[in-house]
Amino acid sequence: MDTRVKVTFDKDFADRQPDYRTLLIEADVTNSDTGEALKAELDALARDIGRKYKVEDINKIPAIAATRAAYKACGKDPNRYRPSQEQMMRRIVRGLGLYNVNSLVDAGNILSLRSGCAVGCFDADKIDGDVITLEIGKEGEPYEGIGRGELNIAGLPVFRDRKGGFGTPTSDNVRTCIELPTKRILVTVHLFDREIDADKVLQLFTDLFSRFCGATDIRSSVFNV
Repeated sequence: MDTRVKVTFDKDFADRQPDYRTLLIEADVTNSDTGEALKAELDALARDIGRKYKVEDINKIPAIAATRAAYKACGKDPNRYRPSQEQMMRRIVRGLGLYNVNSLVDAGNILSLRSGCAVGCFDADKIDGDVITLEIGKEGEPYEGIGRGELNIAGLPVFRDRKGGFGTPTSDNVRTCIELPTKRILVTVHLFDREIDADKVLQLFTDLFSRFCGATDIRSSVFNV
């Protein structure tokens, strides 16, 4: 089934990213502290990434390279404001590991690492309205990133609801963050690389979030610029 929430695109963003797609996913879920099975899966993935890549290889991964190119096209330096999936891979390859947060956030991190895409996971009940817009952030715009404090989102792709920006490929906003009581999620997957198969990403989501978060009533839509 299609998502209840729809995505529109600001003209400036669309002009700079004419091939862009968003995979949007909604699901009813049960959140919890990160269980041992999920920790083991994330640890195994981290070991695999650590064996396969060096730090200098990460920004050459096609999905990450496409995200970095999009940042440059929108006016942001991807070396100063790295996409979230690149941040995680760099931590892993440098031997710093990843924090366990909760089952929803950690499953989302696996989805991002396996797909190579920037993934935003939000509490759907905190999204204001049923239409979100992808735009380019503006100078001086207030935005509190999770674990980052105030973030300068000028030049970053940013999803907005009626209250303002709530998600960028670098960091999600604390306003719409997932917490243990979260019962329904909205997930954005940035498909900057045209070669990425959205159906395969959705299958990966369905597997991960069904096994670890009891996902039901999964709805998805792909929105093209």
